[in-house]
Amino acid sequence: MRFRPLALCLPALLILGGCMSAQEHRAAVRDDQGDRMTVGTVQREIRVGMPASDIATVLGAPNIVSTDEQGRQVWIYDKISTERVYSSSSGGVSTLILGGALLGDGLAGGSASPYYSGSAGASSTSQRTLTVIIKYDESNRVRDFAYHSSNF
Repeated sequence: MRFRPLALCLPALLILGGCMSAQEHRAAVRDDQGDRMTVGTVQREIRVGMPASDIATVLGAPNIVSTDEQGRQVWIYDKISTERVYSSSSGGVSTLILGGALLGDGLAGGSASPYYSGSAGASSTSQRTLTVIIKYDESNRVRDFAYHSSNF
């Protein structure tokens, strides 16, 4: 009997799929469009002497409207944003191994197809706050404003 290797090893198929990092998932679901009030908007747009109507155009309606001890209006914008992101990915590797040898008049051999898989997940929660206080004078023009921002 003669032993002749027909095929010792045939590297086959490597499949990796569904791999996306938590940052990529976050970027895909985050909605940064729309009119979001930011510190930059307040710093860039709000000025002492502006009329209340211009403030409403830039920042929208305030959360709280009150008056000070002299009856002048005070507008308070208090924005809180919570972002929750959960990401999971899974992937696997599949290898097809074919091998065989010619034994006599026939083919002897076999095949194997091991599969290895794994999965991972991550989640994060963050909050941002922005509080803007705008004080008006008797003619409804900005006399003073202040803001505070936090991110955690």
